[in-house]
Amino acid sequence: MQHIKSIEGQLSAKGLRIALVAGRFNDIIVDRLIGGAVDYLTRHGLAPEGITIVRIPGAFELPIVCQKLAKSGAYDGIVALGAVIRGATPHFDFVANEASKGLAQVSLESGVPIGFGLLTTENIEQAIERAGSKAGNKGADAASAMLETIRVLEQI
Repeated sequence: MQHIKSIEGQLSAKGLRIALVAGRFNDIIVDRLIGGAVDYLTRHGLAPEGITIVRIPGAFELPIVCQKLAKSGAYDGIVALGAVIRGATPHFDFVANEASKGLAQVSLESGVPIGFGLLTTENIEQAIERAGSKAGNKGADAASAMLETIRVLEQI
């Protein structure tokens, strides 16, 4: 039987430099996402001095700030954190769509993995569920995805 090569990322954050970019809008939710991401990264070996937290106005600003950080060459990965909660106007759709597309574009163009921790929920209850209660913490999930992607890219 032939040997099949498998590439998988090990979940060690030791020695990395990670930026967390977090919107201030809906900060009660976003602060919990930050906590989840920091907890995940430190439990996986990242020293606190390897983490930089950048606070920005909201989700719409995530792509440009992540782009500047990615281009700086100072970070191995970025975790984008925010919360967009649907309201009575189409504003939600524009912000969520543009932030999502922008983050994907930045990651592809820069080659720097970006963990997608932008909540897009119908209501505050769904946001709370995803920020550390019964649906887990999407900040930690985004940090995990970013970390594994860094480690996979190192092997390709």
